[in-house]
Amino acid sequence: MSLADKHSHFLDLVDLADGELRRLLDAARVRKTARADKPKGTVDDDAPLAGHLLAMIFEKPSTRTRLSFDMGMRQLGGQTVILNQTDMQLGRGESIADTAEVISRFADIAMLRTGPHETLGELAAHAHIPVINGLTAYSHPCQIIADLMTFEEHKGTLAGQKLAWLGDGNNVALSFVHAAAQVDFELSLATPEAFSIAPDEIDAARAKGAKITLCETAEEAAKDAAALMTDCWVSMSDDPTEAEARAKAFTPYQVTQSLMALGDEPIFLHCLPAYRDSEVTAEVIDGPRSVVFDEAENRAHAQKAIMLHCLGMLDMGA
Repeated sequence: MSLADKHSHFLDLVDLADGELRRLLDAARVRKTARADKPKGTVDDDAPLAGHLLAMIFEKPSTRTRLSFDMGMRQLGGQTVILNQTDMQLGRGESIADTAEVISRFADIAMLRTGPHETLGELAAHAHIPVINGLTAYSHPCQIIADLMTFEEHKGTLAGQKLAWLGDGNNVALSFVHAAAQVDFELSLATPEAFSIAPDEIDAARAKGAKITLCETAEEAAKDAAALMTDCWVSMSDDPTEAEARAKAFTPYQVTQSLMALGDEPIFLHCLPAYRDSEVTAEVIDGPRSVVFDEAENRAHAQKAIMLHCLGMLDMGA
């Protein structure tokens, strides 16, 4: 059986079978441990993706996603090609279906960072290779693999732990909701009503066993939490003209030192980019409980696990 016969897309955490998120977290940890003290530009000893090509398609700006997929693929022994929207015929109106067919003839796996989730779905529907969600306005599943991996590095097993999300019920928050239905932790959400996660998403996750608590205040969510998490108040898919209104709505959810003091020696997580003294104070993000740069580094090892999963090779050296 060829790798193409075994491939799986990675579009959302809800698509994973029971136990697969746990396997991804464990594989990411193993890949990171195996690289201890190795220079960043060297290839992993087993080089499982030697001869493979990753196509990275960017319709949205990127720092961590671009670096982590590029480095991750190279460390697995493969190669990458970067395709920006303005450099492709998509910019002149070529269909997503035709683009998917062409990319499938050249690459072994593709990653898309875009706005509408429908664009991702259409690319995956027409591609003959695995497609990975590098971010859409709906969800950001790759980020959550790195976040949960980072949590376990600093706080131990997720089981029985409380993680608190504060602020915008955005794509990252939704992917945490999806994750809560896959692995054992309690998720407390404190969001303004106008920016909350859709009730049907919460209900679906709870139906799968997720422990989700909806809190009226940031203080309630932060109490006894092992991690406080947030995101910027204006994301790429948001209307920048609404920045002032959003700031007013989110100010009560700013992560401060006093909020951190309510938790159980919590760590601070943020997917970045962060804006100091906006969604989080400088004192917190630059303080000793902040693990945001460990979190950013772990994106590369998370991407490795995801790519191996997509190609049916997760158990090969991981």
